[in-house]
Amino acid sequence: MESAKKSTASAWLMFLVFSVITIGMLIMVPQWFWVPLPFMLTYFVQAMNVM
Repeated sequence: MESAKKSTASAWLMFLVFSVITIGMLIMVPQWFWVPLPFMLTYFVQAMNVM
């Protein structure tokens, strides 16, 4: 049970990191914001324990 919490915490952290990267790229280089988008969404799904 504790390993599942740790895994979820790291997935939430990675989701937040990639969210910041995505927003930053959306502001600075709008044509390339989609590059980190799959990583952000993948970590979001993992954090929600859907996958």
